[in-house]
Amino acid sequence: MNIILASQSPRRKALLNNLGLIFQSVPSDIDEVIYLHETPIESSSRIALEKARAVAKQGYKGSIIAADTIVVLNGSILGKPADVSDAINMLNLLSGCKHQVMTSVCVLDTNYDDYEVQTEITEVYFKDLTPDEIEYYVATGEPMDKAGAYAIQGRASLFVNRIEGCYFNVVGLPLQRLYLMLEKRGFSLLKGGLG
Repeated sequence: MNIILASQSPRRKALLNNLGLIFQSVPSDIDEVIYLHETPIESSSRIALEKARAVAKQGYKGSIIAADTIVVLNGSILGKPADVSDAINMLNLLSGCKHQVMTSVCVLDTNYDDYEVQTEITEVYFKDLTPDEIEYYVATGEPMDKAGAYAIQGRASLFVNRIEGCYFNVVGLPLQRLYLMLEKRGFSLLKGGLG
């Protein structure tokens, strides 16, 4: 089975590479618009499907994996920060709070023109952050292309008291959920795709 990852995310590519999976990485290049009438899960599910469909329209054949990760605080989506002040604001909001990280995963099979979308939710608890911690962290540049303005696998790991749920979901791709979704289609990540 030909596997295409509809993403240029270094984090998602690294997670699949760590499994020894052979795949193509193709950017979806969609406009990730969030609509006011949607719930966070509806939004991330739609965007994951749109990413997969965008790559399918480019003519790629096989099983297309697409994902959309969002950070949700008190029901509101925190996307990628627009600038430094936006990143600082997001981290101030997350300081000392519990929030959810949701990743919707879409597996679209171009051979049968069908798809499935599932969403993984992880609870993340942040310590109280000092203004100096936030300022230093934002100055590293790490938060600027991350949902919620942080990367749990990077320096923001120092801010996390604990998580409840899948760690890989917070990185950007819930591997066990993807494993089960692909296994239903006869593709085993554990066996390198050998059924």
